[in-house]
Amino acid sequence: MKTFIKHNYLKHKETIHNFTWRALQIFGKQGITFFIFILCAKLLTPYDFGIYNYILAIIYLLIIFCDFGISSATSKYVAEYNATDKSKLKLILFNSLIIIMGLGVIVTLLTILSGSYFLNKKYVYMLYVLPMLFLTPISSLYDGIFRGLKRFKELAIISLSVGFVSIIFVYLLVNNYGLIGALISQSLFYLVLVLALFFVYGNLHIQIDKQLVKTIFNYSLVIGISSIGYFLYSRVDIIVLGHYGYVEEIGYYELVNQGFILMFLPFALLGQVIAPNITAYFSRKDYSKVRKKLYFFMKLIIPIAILIAGLFYFIFPQIIKIFLSEYYVEEMLIAIFILSFLIPAKIWGVFQTQSFIVATGFAKIIAVTTLLGGVLNVILDIIFINLIGFTGVFWVTLAIHSINIIFQTFYYKHKIGQI
Repeated sequence: MKTFIKHNYLKHKETIHNFTWRALQIFGKQGITFFIFILCAKLLTPYDFGIYNYILAIIYLLIIFCDFGISSATSKYVAEYNATDKSKLKLILFNSLIIIMGLGVIVTLLTILSGSYFLNKKYVYMLYVLPMLFLTPISSLYDGIFRGLKRFKELAIISLSVGFVSIIFVYLLVNNYGLIGALISQSLFYLVLVLALFFVYGNLHIQIDKQLVKTIFNYSLVIGISSIGYFLYSRVDIIVLGHYGYVEEIGYYELVNQGFILMFLPFALLGQVIAPNITAYFSRKDYSKVRKKLYFFMKLIIPIAILIAGLFYFIFPQIIKIFLSEYYVEEMLIAIFILSFLIPAKIWGVFQTQSFIVATGFAKIIAVTTLLGGVLNVILDIIFINLIGFTGVFWVTLAIHSINIIFQTFYYKHKIGQI
């Protein structure tokens, strides 16, 4: 047994080490966000907590237009150019920043000019998170570069260091200023993270390469469209709930969603770690290796995901009951029951998208299916929330996500099988 374990460890040493550091990095970055989330849940009333999540849902929608897939596209091209064309590698950061800054300026101006019309009294809260329109995409851009270069250890150390330092000002701001403090903490955290990444990475070669900008932007368009589609069949539910006056239910939805995020992280991390290798296989036209890896991970991950769904259904309500007893209500239990059925498909979908579909240049599959699914989700959300109340949003989410991920899997297998 010892020999078997040692053999497999040495065989997959790079993947294991990269996964470990990537996990530390993501949990360091996401940990601070989760810390703010729990503080708000504890310190705010359920109604104010709903408003908090409502504002964040809107800002993350706007961030999609500021990033528009640039960070994911950058990760792909960093891995590709690192293997095939070193001369272009050093130009990626600056040329990607040009796109992000341009999009950020446009979205910020539109938000300032029209925000008060759409949000009314809630518009003032948007001002505290506007810096995120620039800071969040830039941090994701650096993240994509470090991932593409497999510099997972450095990324982990930076994120953990920033996370630990940030805990101090996050607690002070939330404890003293409540909702406003929590929103400011989001912007401040990303500011510190971007500055740290900037100083550690360096290598900002100021040279415009129009062809490179065009290449990155063209591929990012596909990912950006898929991101909009993903928002439309996930976080747009929060906006729909808020529009129909289900503000407290937004908090219940987001608590379940945060539980989902923690479950999905290991699979997203694994997907991001192996993605550069899958990209390399595909670039070298070793398609049989890509197919072999896909089938291997399907057999491994799907059974694990089913087991996790069962554990979540029984354990998560008890966690809520113990630590957030004010949210242990019938509406929360209903949300947990419905959305637990979604876990297996979501875990596989998160992993498959990160490690195979985007990494091999088939992001168009995600773009088309999520956009169509997202539009259908909005329509069905409105229909079913009027028919059966807030639970209609949860049932629609379950149906649309499951069908979408199943279709993506079979279609991608078909496309890979034809090569």
